[in-house]
Amino acid sequence: MKRAGILNAALSGGLARLGHTDELLVCDSGMPLPSGVEVVDLAFLPGIPAFADVLDGILAELVVEGATAAREVRTANAECDALLGARLPGLTYIPHSELKRLSRSSRLVVRTGEARPYANVLLRCGVAF
Repeated sequence: MKRAGILNAALSGGLARLGHTDELLVCDSGMPLPSGVEVVDLAFLPGIPAFADVLDGILAELVVEGATAAREVRTANAECDALLGARLPGLTYIPHSELKRLSRSSRLVVRTGEARPYANVLLRCGVAF
């Protein structure tokens, strides 16, 4: 058994398979899950696991070179917007409908138990060298 890092086998394996420029969607429990994309569904109860906790765990394991969120998060979920801004400098915003469309080309989707609106972010993988 791993001593540190992400213990969920599906999530750990999914992250290990990502390469440079692959995209990963971290989403709330209400985001429609795209078909044909690998999904790691961590949702257990409303709010568990929290979006912030899952995002922090993923960011500890992954190099991110870009991030995109729905612009609606700015007004509908200011706490999540502040979290994203603090953790992801250079975050870009697009309409939620466009984020849903782009999520269909993700290599991996990680669904959290978050039950607040627009707690979703599309991460573009970078490289460690």
